[in-house]
Amino acid sequence: MHATHVFADYAAAFRQQPLPDEVVHHAKRAVIDWYASLFPGLASPPVQMLEQALVEDLDHGAARLALGRRATARTAALINGTAAHAAEVDDSFRDAMYHPGAATIAAALAAGQEAQASGLQFLRGVVLGYEISTRIGVVMGRPHYRYWHSTGTVGTFGAAAAAGGIHGLDATAFAHALATSATFAAGLQQAFRMDSMSKPLHAGRAAEAGLLAVTLARLGLTGSLDVLDGEAGLGQAMSTGPDWSQVGATLGRDFHITRLTFKNHIGCGHTFAAIDGALALQRQHGLAASDIAKVHVATYRPALDIACYQRPTTVNEARFSLSYVVATALLHGSVRLAAYEPARLNDPATRALMERLTVAVDPELDVAFPGQRAARIEIETTDGRRLSHLQPNRKGDPEEPLSDEELEGKLIELASPVIGSGAARALLARLWALDSAPTLDW
Repeated sequence: MHATHVFADYAAAFRQQPLPDEVVHHAKRAVIDWYASLFPGLASPPVQMLEQALVEDLDHGAARLALGRRATARTAALINGTAAHAAEVDDSFRDAMYHPGAATIAAALAAGQEAQASGLQFLRGVVLGYEISTRIGVVMGRPHYRYWHSTGTVGTFGAAAAAGGIHGLDATAFAHALATSATFAAGLQQAFRMDSMSKPLHAGRAAEAGLLAVTLARLGLTGSLDVLDGEAGLGQAMSTGPDWSQVGATLGRDFHITRLTFKNHIGCGHTFAAIDGALALQRQHGLAASDIAKVHVATYRPALDIACYQRPTTVNEARFSLSYVVATALLHGSVRLAAYEPARLNDPATRALMERLTVAVDPELDVAFPGQRAARIEIETTDGRRLSHLQPNRKGDPEEPLSDEELEGKLIELASPVIGSGAARALLARLWALDSAPTLDW
């Protein structure tokens, strides 16, 4: 039995089973976080360019963009998926090195609107997409993440599984939808190793590709069912021959959607342990920024590889600059949207502190990646003290999750500048009541 069969059989059984209340609650949390990520991304250049490029697919169709404009389902999935990843505040599943929400929920929403699904059907699709795609990401592992952007590659399966579940594909069609998705999976890490607008498109294209694979499977298109685990399949081509034998072992028992990381800062998540650790050390010793002579950050290798910009000059580079976000946090107490405004980006005090900040790989912390995202912070004060702190995880990780209230605050903060606080609170109320919503036509 191939991995595609394992997932297809689970999807067929999943359709007949009730979801535990806890899982429904966590699915709603994921959707709330997706909307919080979506709104600040709407003004990003890639999203605006997509709307210009795809104008023929807008103002008609069964789906909707974030602000209500009608669109074809594929275009809605593409644009909404891109927007949800553009501001770098979307969720992640740590063990898979993957942001599941951007593509999975964008495709689920488009498919749900297309199929006139209920809110609960939509949530079930979201859960199915998360459970299947995160397991593919875990199997593909760190060798895959070295070169490939998992949100683009693995996200294609999240989108396909979510849309396939919502459209009610039988086991055969579901397996073929996943198989076709594998041939669409793409997204290179090199795309964001220099200033570029391409990265959020990975999530959008994954949402669109998964939805297209389901549309074709509904029409009878077949794929190679051994495409994940075959001799020339995804595992061999994009990883180092991973073991697929246990890929479905915990399906239906261990719901990954209950163990997501929700971002508590804005920027690359690989920097967050360092931010949290620096702020914790500052609080513990009552340090003002003027008390800090030097800062040293030791963490795992991918944090340095991806958040690599030592002297960022653009917003995109700043979001992927470990030195910039840590210096910003120490000077201003947080890393929110304001951290990327021009005045802050060019703040002389921030730039001066960055010059006194060094980064390195800690072999012990690197070995623990991806299951743990930790950082070790050392601060040398102007009066000669040497202070250190090990930050074992990030605020927002499963060990220290955002509360429902904190998640609500994130949505209100990020949506209000776009739609107003009243509309943001009304949206929040609708999202908490999704499981009883008769439709998704808002």
